[in-house]
Amino acid sequence: METTPVVELREVTKTYPGVTALDAVALTVEAGELIAIVGPSGSGKSTMLHMIGTLDRPTSGTVLIEGQDVSRLSDRRLSALRATRIGFVFQQFHLAHGVTALDNVADGLLYQGMPLTARRRTARETLERVGLGHRLDHRPHQLSGGEKQRVAIARAVAGDPAILLADEPTGALDSVSGAGVLDLLRELSGHGTTVIVITHDRDIAATLPRQVGMRDGRIAVGAAR
Repeated sequence: METTPVVELREVTKTYPGVTALDAVALTVEAGELIAIVGPSGSGKSTMLHMIGTLDRPTSGTVLIEGQDVSRLSDRRLSALRATRIGFVFQQFHLAHGVTALDNVADGLLYQGMPLTARRRTARETLERVGLGHRLDHRPHQLSGGEKQRVAIARAVAGDPAILLADEPTGALDSVSGAGVLDLLRELSGHGTTVIVITHDRDIAATLPRQVGMRDGRIAVGAAR
């Protein structure tokens, strides 16, 4: 039985005054894939993240998330899609200072409409899943860089999104912590989450099952596989 791709870009172009950030890009990502979108600064990979994450709309072309054409969704439905089906992880963690790891993750579930007790229960289970069951009551300043990124990943996946977008997730980490984060992303992919890593680091990209190379707003010939 044919399945619907989790992400599909059809001839997606994004232009700004004097700049073509994406130029007729076509990409299909299936459920459970772990891929790297890799390229230098200015290649279009961050704009690709904005398109997939529905943070911006294309100038032309079509973006489908789980078969839904996002251009046909109202702002309210688009926000709901983003809140429930897409998780984001960034290089700088973006954790709330002075708030425990447990509540950083629980607060990420506010848009799910769960009561506080359910949010905290889910947060606890997710932090245990990423190996931080012993750090629930620690605040960001009490955590290592690798632990902070694991909290950020837990916050992103606690609501069981279909897609996890990780933007330079190891950029602020040492090599050992970075390798641990990549192992966690592989584990999440193995359990069915579609994981898309945006990176400039070709060595990191080479460790992932599929790489999509970007250059000058296009998928580089011979770089996508």
